[in-house]
Amino acid sequence: MSDPYTPTSGDPGYSVAHYDLALQYTPRTNRLAGRARLDVRVLVETDQLRVDLIGLSADKVRVDGALQRHVKQSAHAITIRLAERVAAGSLLQLDIDYSGRPGPRRSRWGQLGWEELEHGALVASQPTGAPTWFPCNDRVDDRATYAISFTTDRGFFVAVTGVPGRAAARSGKTTRTFTSSVPTATYLVAAHVGEYAEYRLGPRARLVAPPARARLAQRAFAPVPRIIETFEEWFGPYPQEDLTIVVTEEELEIPLEAQGMATFGRNHEAPSEQRLIAHELAHQWFGNSVGVARWHDIWLNEGFACYSEWIWSEASGGPTIAALAAEHHALLAALPQNLLLADPGPTDMFDDRVYKRGALLLEALRRVMGEGPFRALLLVWASTYRHRLVATADFIALAQSLSPVRVDAVFESWIYAEALPELPVVGLAD
Repeated sequence: MSDPYTPTSGDPGYSVAHYDLALQYTPRTNRLAGRARLDVRVLVETDQLRVDLIGLSADKVRVDGALQRHVKQSAHAITIRLAERVAAGSLLQLDIDYSGRPGPRRSRWGQLGWEELEHGALVASQPTGAPTWFPCNDRVDDRATYAISFTTDRGFFVAVTGVPGRAAARSGKTTRTFTSSVPTATYLVAAHVGEYAEYRLGPRARLVAPPARARLAQRAFAPVPRIIETFEEWFGPYPQEDLTIVVTEEELEIPLEAQGMATFGRNHEAPSEQRLIAHELAHQWFGNSVGVARWHDIWLNEGFACYSEWIWSEASGGPTIAALAAEHHALLAALPQNLLLADPGPTDMFDDRVYKRGALLLEALRRVMGEGPFRALLLVWASTYRHRLVATADFIALAQSLSPVRVDAVFESWIYAEALPELPVVGLAD
């Protein structure tokens, strides 16, 4: 069934194992032409496939090499009527040639997807913006591998989700390739086109930034290697193949996470914004590796990333986890008590109360379970479910199995009740 938070996105009748995208983009005219190959597994018997595509025209569609004549395109998708019914378990190869001038889609969460900039473009897809730049089955529970080639005008740098491969220049154009072999949701596939250059950021990360801002960006993001090391102590080895930090020339309202990538605006270079660096890096474990199967469990992404901000603050000599928990508990207490963490609803899924209440739940667990069992819980959670889909029930079951004391009341009051509970006393358990 479709995710009730995003009911117009995705087709639950099939899954995609692999996307192969060949893209050509002209920044001056904001013109995108692409060919997408989707390796599809049919999940239920059907005679049609629905593929999300927004603001771009599907020019040719082939299934297993055969040109399809019965293709209808609506504002949000193309529907392919197959020549005959195909059985569940069937494997199909779907090729779509498409083109147009990409732009963001409107949603209840604002403008999502492809955004044209003064000198290039960027993609901010969460949760339903991916179809603004490539045809896809836009479901949070449908993860695939990717091979992407991206051609644009020489002089423009391209950063895309995946491990960068070779770059080839020809006739005033440069083509760069990227591959990702880790399971990746469509909303976590990102692209950046701009007047950037690449710099090393410690031994494992690279920084993509405008040359004029390189020195400022390198200074602002110098803590990245130490943040990664801290999180590896808590959550286990960095779970992605790559780490790219992109800093745009523009100011951004919020940073953006993607698989093996995080994007920040120039306004996030200030020292006061360092918590956001920790937040986005934590998503490489929580959200991008351990990922939700349904959007109503988004606290498993955002609550853990918010708690990771507090972990880094304490580890780097800033306010302690306990102090930050007390501060944010007081702030939440002053807000309306009408949000259910287990099911906040699509309108409030990105409400700050989801983030902070999720983090406070983790702090409540730490105080009840004790430091050692709680640290073990986070490590086992991130390791056991590495690159797997999860639900709230999975986390509760794991916590109950590892806790030396009962934790049922913690989950009942923090997840399944609207009223904000009091935080347990620090050091309640050893």
